[in-house]
Amino acid sequence: MRNLQFANGEYYHIYNRGVDHRQIVFDEQDSDRFVDSMRLFNTVKLIGSIYEFSFQNDSKKLKFKDPLVDIISYCLNPNHFHLCLCQKRKNGISEFMKRLSGGYAYYFNRRHKRTGSLLEGRFKAKHINDNTYLLHLSCYINLNDQVHQLGDRVTKLVRSSWNQYAFNVDGICSKEIITKQFAPGEYKKFALDTLPYMQSKRGDYAELKELLFD
Repeated sequence: MRNLQFANGEYYHIYNRGVDHRQIVFDEQDSDRFVDSMRLFNTVKLIGSIYEFSFQNDSKKLKFKDPLVDIISYCLNPNHFHLCLCQKRKNGISEFMKRLSGGYAYYFNRRHKRTGSLLEGRFKAKHINDNTYLLHLSCYINLNDQVHQLGDRVTKLVRSSWNQYAFNVDGICSKEIITKQFAPGEYKKFALDTLPYMQSKRGDYAELKELLFD
């Protein structure tokens, strides 16, 4: 059982992988659906089926005013994901992850004609207890495919908040807690300068030892 109580206004590193190390995305449609799920399930009011909801609203542009969490950064790789979340409502992280994990697994199993669990048990979570950790984690998540050195073979499957941070494109992240600490354009340099160190220390990250992503 996870010995961690989620508190409003606190930041957490959330991560999980596919059961038996399996892939959790097979193509761009899967990857896009995972990101859409993060956005559309992040609201106090339930939306029901994403498929049905897409016919009732311009869901690609919709932004909810009452989120369960702030998504600070995210990455989705072929067999695992990382999120940095700030809880906004009581039990917000637990509810958000229940919807995301369950909703995406339901979609994935129906589309790929499989049954059973998609993700490996309960998601893992770590409290981010200082600003240095928060900044380092944002780099680690935003550049996670490069930290893992996954290469071009999975480029189409990878989704992350890197472009939102580095090139100021629109996205689902509330990035101000990070970007306000840098002059314009400096975060990108900071993250890329940190990348070689993260690659050299890749095997030392506790979560990598736990999840054995390779």
